[in-house]
Amino acid sequence: MVDFDDRVVLITGAGQGLGFSYARTIAQLGAMVLIQDIGADSDGNGIDPKVAEVAAEKLRLEGLNVQAIPGEIGSREGCHKLCRDALRISGRLDALIHNAGWVAYENIELIEESSFDHMMAISAKAPLWLAQAAWPTMKDAGYGRIVVTTSCRALYQQYVQNGLASYAAAKMAVVGLMNVLASEGEKDGIIVNAVSPVAKTRMWGIEGQPDELRPAEVAPGVAYLASEECDEGGWILRAANGQFHATKAAEAKDVDYPRNLRATKASTAQEVAKNWSSIAIPCVEPRA
Repeated sequence: MVDFDDRVVLITGAGQGLGFSYARTIAQLGAMVLIQDIGADSDGNGIDPKVAEVAAEKLRLEGLNVQAIPGEIGSREGCHKLCRDALRISGRLDALIHNAGWVAYENIELIEESSFDHMMAISAKAPLWLAQAAWPTMKDAGYGRIVVTTSCRALYQQYVQNGLASYAAAKMAVVGLMNVLASEGEKDGIIVNAVSPVAKTRMWGIEGQPDELRPAEVAPGVAYLASEECDEGGWILRAANGQFHATKAAEAKDVDYPRNLRATKASTAQEVAKNWSSIAIPCVEPRA
């Protein structure tokens, strides 16, 4: 039985869209949910604290235990303060879901350092600093669940979109972060996974309820990852249209990395070129 009785879950970017659906689903399963959302626009700019407050009040009217929590996550100190405030409110922090982010289109010639840094701060640095802040209390409790957010727009070449270099860089950084945190946390009962969600939200320019790719259809998978029932880390859960597929990169059998890759030998660039067809082999995921 997946339930969150007596659990406290902090969700970033939960005032609207996917984060709001996560908050509702997890609160319906018994959690006290803390909603963080600075109320930025779809380009990641601006502040409107009412966004989180309105979302929390809406869920409270449904009889759910939800509270807005102010705070920014664009810096290490902001992330640490958010977790300290969460602990002051609840006395515990059982799960952390980093959902906040946005999609920004900038072709390679137009990317500015400031916009790249802003994307990395919220989408790649924030999950690191939030995890760092939550880690001691989770470690002391011998229990914790952390869910970070990546994207198939970065993971799979066939889904890449032009203009998303900064976005893709941040989302791939999250995968590396998740892999390391999953390993570091295992011995202390801290389980870390990633979700790669697809839903029609304001990032798509959608207002109101979409006819497909609904945020609520992603939420059950995220709720599972944040629950006690999830006891294995290092997975990327792809979630869209009420369907779920978890994936992780795994080395070939009997490879002795890095000395023996069980791969094609070559000692010159010409030999690499000659054998490229046996070196470059696409890895296609199986489906049951």
